[in-house]
Amino acid sequence: MDLQDEADGGPEMLRGFICASFNQDTTSLSVGTKTGYRLFSVTAVDKLDCIHEGVECPDVCIVERLFSSSLVVVVSQSVPRRMNVYHFKKGTEICNYSYTNNILSVRLNRQRLVVCLEESIYIHNIKDMKLLKTLLNTPTNPSGLCALSVNHGNSFLAYPGSATIGEITVYDANNLVSRGGFQINAITGRRHSRFPVQSTVTLIQAHASPLAALTFNASGTKLASASEKGTVIRVFSIPEGQRLFEFRRGMKRYVSISSLSFSADAQFLCASSNTETVHIFKLEQHSPNQEEESPTWSAYVGKMFTAASTYLPAQVTDMMHQDRAFATVRLNMFGLKNICALAMVQKLPRLLVASSDGYLYIYNVDPQDGGECVLVQKHRLFDDGEEQAEHKEDQPPAEGSHLPAGQSYAATVALPSSPPSSTTLLGYSEEGGAQKGDVIPEHEFAEGPLCLDDENEFPPISN
Repeated sequence: MDLQDEADGGPEMLRGFICASFNQDTTSLSVGTKTGYRLFSVTAVDKLDCIHEGVECPDVCIVERLFSSSLVVVVSQSVPRRMNVYHFKKGTEICNYSYTNNILSVRLNRQRLVVCLEESIYIHNIKDMKLLKTLLNTPTNPSGLCALSVNHGNSFLAYPGSATIGEITVYDANNLVSRGGFQINAITGRRHSRFPVQSTVTLIQAHASPLAALTFNASGTKLASASEKGTVIRVFSIPEGQRLFEFRRGMKRYVSISSLSFSADAQFLCASSNTETVHIFKLEQHSPNQEEESPTWSAYVGKMFTAASTYLPAQVTDMMHQDRAFATVRLNMFGLKNICALAMVQKLPRLLVASSDGYLYIYNVDPQDGGECVLVQKHRLFDDGEEQAEHKEDQPPAEGSHLPAGQSYAATVALPSSPPSSTTLLGYSEEGGAQKGDVIPEHEFAEGPLCLDDENEFPPISN
């Protein structure tokens, strides 16, 4: 999940805030600045600890951390074609790779490192950084839009299959061999015959307009998408590509969706944009006999609309069958870029919003009733000589104290540097990659979180 400012600066640049991203399990936040990058822990509500501040290169426009490990990938605006891989706890550079064009995005999981350029995608083995596959002549993708499943057991990669319509290519980044695939029309739900495309699992005709956002759930079994219009968000099963859910963000205006993010259990999906509203959708299948068990007036009206939909145009029928937001957040800014994520922080469901105004906002989410989420903490990402964390004006209660009556649901849902090394690996080749040793030891591919603290692990690579 990335947030990147325009190169021409503007209000966002006043705080040196260039980009931001949450790591794969939403335990830390990475921000790129004019002087380097910063890594923050987001595992507590009342404090925001800065884990590391890197000054290896200025004007960082991409910074991605691999789970809770010491591996961090950095791209600078001053050298936009080069990717630097650091072990930030040792202050050493593992390697750096240069590409034929500007790097627009980087995605990581425990098996793969994916680098997206405007018309090509490079897939590396993250264990030794060897280049495994190059996808050339991909549809023009000026924003570098792509998503990589964080589940290393099924490293599905999704990226635009067209520059003019909202087609999604789902690619198997683990099994880089030729295989057949399916083409799914998201509107009709029909599956077309197999086609011989290397490692392509599915082609999904998701939207009529070009894609603007993509994200997988934690297990890699669901994929959410939004188009440039930003009015409808769809969720598909992976690898089948069948449409599971359709949510309507709004009808009055087109917006630019800046981020999509599933909760860890894939029960909720949040979406942020350039408007003042963040939407949270609930992924639940409505039981067909649910309305019969509770014959309310709303259920009766719903049946009437369902019956009437058979006589209406398909576009109108689709709108009637789209679910609206389960919960919302009203931000105190408009037009600023931001990214959102759903996480369990101190055993309670929270919505995290990192905004280009230089703040991280933390909201409580009611998983039963939804509605308007309540801001519980606001953290400053840049000191500027001021206090790092700022409370709301009404001073919300600290974690562990009693919440207001309207938030009593929480009790019911609680669950029991040194400079970089000068010996680096330059460039890349199809046969090359890291030439000495493993970048990540074999045991780091276990199900548990990555911990690269041992000085014998993750050695710097030399020529």
